Amino acid sequence: MNKLQPCSYKLLTVSFLLLLPVLVSGECTCDSEDEGRNKSEALKFKLAAIASILVAGAIGVCLPILGKKIPALRPEKDIFFIIKAFAAGVILATGFIHVLPDAFENLTSPCLSENPWGNFPFTGFVAMMSAIGTLMVDSLATGYYQRSHNNKTQTITGDEERSGEHDDHVHVHTHGTHGHAHGSASLSVESPSSDLIRHRVISQVLELGIVVHSVIIGISLGASESPKTIKPLVAALTFHQFFEGMGLGGCISQAKFKSQAIAIMALFFSLTTPVGIAIGIGISNVYDENSPTALIVEGIFNSASAGILIYMALVDLLAADFMNPRMQKNGRLQLGANTSLLLGAGCMSLLAKWA
Repeated sequence: MNKLQPCSYKLLTVSFLLLLPVLVSGECTCDSEDEGRNKSEALKFKLAAIASILVAGAIGVCLPILGKKIPALRPEKDIFFIIKAFAAGVILATGFIHVLPDAFENLTSPCLSENPWGNFPFTGFVAMMSAIGTLMVDSLATGYYQRSHNNKTQTITGDEERSGEHDDHVHVHTHGTHGHAHGSASLSVESPSSDLIRHRVISQVLELGIVVHSVIIGISLGASESPKTIKPLVAALTFHQFFEGMGLGGCISQAKFKSQAIAIMALFFSLTTPVGIAIGIGISNVYDENSPTALIVEGIFNSASAGILIYMALVDLLAADFMNPRMQKNGRLQLGANTSLLLGAGCMSLLAKWA
């Protein structure tokens, strides 16, 4: 199981971070709005945004992970289901209410040529293909690591059986007696269960989906020169990052990665949006949000991110927990989880009024 490295997909994301500023800086074809521009004042809000979003993201992703230290937040507790349902509602609303409409707006902009962008619903198509692709990756990765684990277990068991052919007696110690057992013996192999493998795949795919749209949001905020636009975004994104981090942190805590892997995943999530803002500040002089290149790149990546987030929220987070026998047998837990889900989705949807 040591093959499943949390950093395996990060090289692709880092390359995306480096290439995106080049992609989005293009010739302007539509006039940009200059109203309310104040570069120095906007910079103050951007720096505040970096600090607040970084802290909120770090706290959000670390709270569930620290459940090992806080009994009430442990995955086996009922409250964990309720918190996770709230976070899943936030992630679901992020995909439907925040990311997908932005993608539609980008790819249906009058700044783009009618052919092909006006002749086909690319936003829905990319989101659909992204969801299907996530399903395939989810299934293939889980199956691959499950088969890999089974083959490894069989190999170890076979080796132990062969080495124990000449050991006919195994000493067995109990509290009250001593006895002997005859025959070959194989030691139990500590290995992750299929559920643990699923949690590990889910946590990595979810982080990838979150990272994609977080970079886009960060760059858009960092490139803006309007304090009126940035101010509501700071509060909204801080709230968003906190609860999105809780959803991801819950998955990471269930995956039971090693401490180093957990630290890398938590740090990567916490830094993504602030790094995006920093990139946006750096390219603000050449970035044009209305250029065809910027609109197409943002629209496609937002569509793909929306598909990933919607799939992950519905299938891997909500369906897995809501169909869990433990919740099915507990009416109070079902009521609490449903209420928490609606509350999380409602709060995140309400933020669309300002962000």
